[in-house]
Amino acid sequence: MSQPSTPKYGATLTEIIATLEAAGFTGQMAARAGGAMQCLTCRQESPANDFRLGAMRRTEGASDPADMLAVVGITCPKCGAQGTAVLGYGPEADPDDAEAVLRLGVLES
Repeated sequence: MSQPSTPKYGATLTEIIATLEAAGFTGQMAARAGGAMQCLTCRQESPANDFRLGAMRRTEGASDPADMLAVVGITCPKCGAQGTAVLGYGPEADPDDAEAVLRLGVLES
């Protein structure tokens, strides 16, 4: 997976998304129940592992576990749109987000 130019350490969520958008990930994607992702361009749902992962940035929640986010740049398997999704992971993650993170394989074990 090639990475778009890396935002500076401690980059805000807005800066991370802007970096991914500059690399062509201009659409939006969203986690859905059962480990699925929805492309908000074509409105179709597919299993998260069917999406091609092109980029990933994590934010760490050292002081607040709710701040543990994976910002991904992925490609829709149905229409080819490239977009971003902001997915929570860790102990306080939304279950749909956590399942999508696992199925996309964005976190090292």
